[in-house]
Amino acid sequence: MEIQQLINQQQAFFHSNVTKEVAFRIEQLKKFKKVVKDNEQELYDAICKDFGKSEFETYASELSLLYHEINLFIKNSYAWSKQQRVPTGLANFPARSYIIPEPLGVTLVIGAWNYPYQLSLLPAITAMAAGNTVIIKPSELPVRTSAVMAKIINENFPKDYVHVVEGGVDVTTELLKHRFDKIFFTGSIPVGKIIYQAAAKTLSPVTLELGGKSPTFVLAGCNIKMTAKRIAWAKFFNAGQTCVAPDYILVDQSIEVEFKAALKDCVDSFYKDNGELEVNYVQIINERNFERLERLIEQDKVYCGGVTDKERRYFAPTIMEKVTFEDEIMQDEIFGPILPILSFSNLDDAINEVKNRPKPLSCYVYAKNRKAITKILKEVSFGGGAVNDSIMHLSNSNLPFGGVGLSGIGSYHGKYGFDAFTHYKSILHKPFWFEASVKYAPYSKLKLKLIKWLLK
Repeated sequence: MEIQQLINQQQAFFHSNVTKEVAFRIEQLKKFKKVVKDNEQELYDAICKDFGKSEFETYASELSLLYHEINLFIKNSYAWSKQQRVPTGLANFPARSYIIPEPLGVTLVIGAWNYPYQLSLLPAITAMAAGNTVIIKPSELPVRTSAVMAKIINENFPKDYVHVVEGGVDVTTELLKHRFDKIFFTGSIPVGKIIYQAAAKTLSPVTLELGGKSPTFVLAGCNIKMTAKRIAWAKFFNAGQTCVAPDYILVDQSIEVEFKAALKDCVDSFYKDNGELEVNYVQIINERNFERLERLIEQDKVYCGGVTDKERRYFAPTIMEKVTFEDEIMQDEIFGPILPILSFSNLDDAINEVKNRPKPLSCYVYAKNRKAITKILKEVSFGGGAVNDSIMHLSNSNLPFGGVGLSGIGSYHGKYGFDAFTHYKSILHKPFWFEASVKYAPYSKLKLKLIKWLLK
């Protein structure tokens, strides 16, 4: 279908005001949930064929989040869509003031490949809950997941309301030539810049969920075994292809040896190549990313792992030691199963190294020392994170999920997502029965005195 025609159809449907009715939104969200549930096996099969993701990981990291957010929106959409009364002030007495939440209009969601269902459908669900129409452009890299999303959505929803458009860079480029009432993009910083530049030409507002090198501080006094267990899981989940994965470790040199050994034990325990690896670990998405990751490994710095199989796109969980900030692996986000470890003797120096680099999407601190924890959280700017855990903050819908600086613009999840796809219209409502003369000419010293009092 021609893009402009599709946008015109969605604009016409939006202008019919159907999507502004909360009852309609809830009905469609329930339908969306049923469509996903009815097609779960197809979704599992597609993602497994694309990069070997198991049903367990697909449900835990993708479908469960969709169901959770749908339920949240069904429960709260009426309350979040209500007109909100706010104070007015003496200057406008006897008026009343209120805010009317309203949907933005026709929205574009450009998804990412690493969690193809969650990162394409969760923003779309959010846009629907806020009363918008949605065009979804999934990543073309996992071909089968893109196809199955197009199939189940386009067969069950009218194209003038929700529609999936498949294709590669050329399709995305064509989409971005048109103005949208909101563009929501999840992906890399370089592509985010392209999206932002294109959106600027049409003044389309954007939310950009990007990435960056997310640091993890491991301080003396932490529970080393538990720290290693949580980091190993968070880093190598989805084979490290997670925007909020710990990108590198900053460990106090006094516990470095013990920490590395504990980390290796966890990797060996979680990812034994005993024939069951395929249900516990995923492939690298494609050959290009596989080769990129291979180039980052310095064999003399490999502490454990480093085994690869290009034919299977298998890249073993790999830990690197004796890494410095000048090494190639520390120049860009890794986005794969390689974990560099850097040691420090002075926490201030470690913090300054992080602060001197672009603001990351996430930051994690493993420690018991409250003063040190507070110091890191206060001094280091990042999108979101956790203390004594990793990546799990994104599972809490009460926390906004998004970046800062180069790691992103805007946030979503729960009410924050509803806000991202909503315009809050401000209204001052006055009656006719009274009007003070103070603001009208001719002016006087008394009126000046009164206006200073009213507007202070």
